Amino acid sequence: MKLTGAQIFFQALKMEGVDTIFGYPGGAVMDLYDEMYRQDIRHILVRHEQGGVHAADGYARSTGRVGVSLVTSGPGATNAVTGIATAFLDSVPLVVFTGQVPTRFIGNDSFQEVDITGITRSCTKHNFLVRDVRQLPQTIRQAFNIARSGRPGPVLVDLPKDVIQSVVERADIDFPSDVQEELPSRKYLEMRCREALDLLLKAEKPLILCGGGILRGKASEEFRKLVTRLNIPVTSTLMGIGSFPGHSPLWLGMVGMHGTYYANMAVSHCDLLFAVGARFDDRVTSKVEAFAPHAKIIHVDIDPLSLEKVVRTHVAIQSDCKPVLQLLNDMLDEALPKRQGDQYSSYSPYSHWREEIARWKKKVPLSYCRNENIKPQYVIQKLNKITNGQAIITTDVGQHQMWAAQFYNFDYPDTFLTSGGLGTMGYGLPAAIGAQVAHPERLVVNIAGDGSIQMNIQELATAVEYDLPVKVIILNNGYLGMVRQWQEMYYGKRYSQSGISGCPDFVKLAAAYGALGLRTDRPDLVEEILRQGIAHPGVAVMDFRIEPLEGVYPMVKPGAPLTEMLLGQQTAAIM
Repeated sequence: MKLTGAQIFFQALKMEGVDTIFGYPGGAVMDLYDEMYRQDIRHILVRHEQGGVHAADGYARSTGRVGVSLVTSGPGATNAVTGIATAFLDSVPLVVFTGQVPTRFIGNDSFQEVDITGITRSCTKHNFLVRDVRQLPQTIRQAFNIARSGRPGPVLVDLPKDVIQSVVERADIDFPSDVQEELPSRKYLEMRCREALDLLLKAEKPLILCGGGILRGKASEEFRKLVTRLNIPVTSTLMGIGSFPGHSPLWLGMVGMHGTYYANMAVSHCDLLFAVGARFDDRVTSKVEAFAPHAKIIHVDIDPLSLEKVVRTHVAIQSDCKPVLQLLNDMLDEALPKRQGDQYSSYSPYSHWREEIARWKKKVPLSYCRNENIKPQYVIQKLNKITNGQAIITTDVGQHQMWAAQFYNFDYPDTFLTSGGLGTMGYGLPAAIGAQVAHPERLVVNIAGDGSIQMNIQELATAVEYDLPVKVIILNNGYLGMVRQWQEMYYGKRYSQSGISGCPDFVKLAAAYGALGLRTDRPDLVEEILRQGIAHPGVAVMDFRIEPLEGVYPMVKPGAPLTEMLLGQQTAAIM
């Protein structure tokens, strides 16, 4: 029996459990698309390769599975790079297949040839150039194992056209078996966890910081159990939102540049910081020397390079979050007293600390000033009320992203999909499509700005074609809002190229794509428009004309301590 490279490709994907590919055809991958015609696999034809990788990313984040994208050579591959880099910085497991010119033409500046393995070397966990069809099954197995093991991330596999077209005997092809991931030793984890638990139980003002590693490691249940047992307040990085219920009284919201006043104050005054799955990026720490200055720090992260990289830790645990949290919960079973059979009492020696945080909450709550215009925060709050926090929310990057993080209560894991590390405008709509493909029964809402939505707005056609009822909320202020806010605060109000009054009529544009378009500039109609758009059975675009000069607050100036926050109308920093 003979097999082509294309047939081997799809057999290898089936062995990995792949059921969906987001892609765009072209000359170098025509043989794969021809074979796809005979294969039982779902393909979502996007309208741009960047959108395809973002859609695979949204699929991966919302399911925990490896997302898959397929693009052609040359511009198809380079168009995918932004999506690959987005996934890399946010630790999202992807395998991106790129077409390549035949091996004999590589290096000759052939038509649609680029060195995509060289281009993506710094933004992939690993990449492969397959030169022999017999290497294809093993390479694909390795790619998936690398993408989902350790700190997850994207892997690129470059496929020359002659490799795809090659014909070999089935007996000459070895389809490999599963590879088991090497885990930290039980002895190592027990030793480190006992040190960590000892610090936690002795602390007087402990604080827990959750990061995206909890979500990537599928450890939210274990994390919530631990926090509830210890009764310790919780703050989060942008990527950790959803790890802990947003309605919980222990929840302080996000920390950092646009974190809540009380979360930033808690970090700055705690005597112990337990960081789980966070990497201490600059938007979280701001001035590193002043970050958690009174605290001993426990840091759990799967990536050894993230430990001791930014902050000095007292206990560093190199591990996936889940086994550490499971072990800590087991140790608490021994350390804390029982009550009523198997029910354990919550640990409650921190009432004075929680009272101090409550005073900060009362002093500077997360709020905004109302006027005759639609305030963006109001739109988010109404969305939260209507959906009861049940929706999967995607965002682009900018002010709307921060308002969504601040004012929507995310009670469930994997329901907030956003570009954190790279800060990619144009991420939200294709990511929503990927999430909707993965969860056809769920409500998926893309919150966007009038600038960012235009980065990949062509993907509305994808959503309409495949009956993916994504809802798009545009917070339309006529500006590149975050750029304008920085220009107002730090550049003498010189609004250079941040006004975008030449936007299209989004209602007419939605109709042109076959979607429902709605618009309002009246606060009293916000809830009605939201309900109408959400109830629509297909794609809906809701254009809210918001307060043009609204800012995101609190805000910490880059490089300043977290205690120095600008708070809305106040011009002086609060200490």
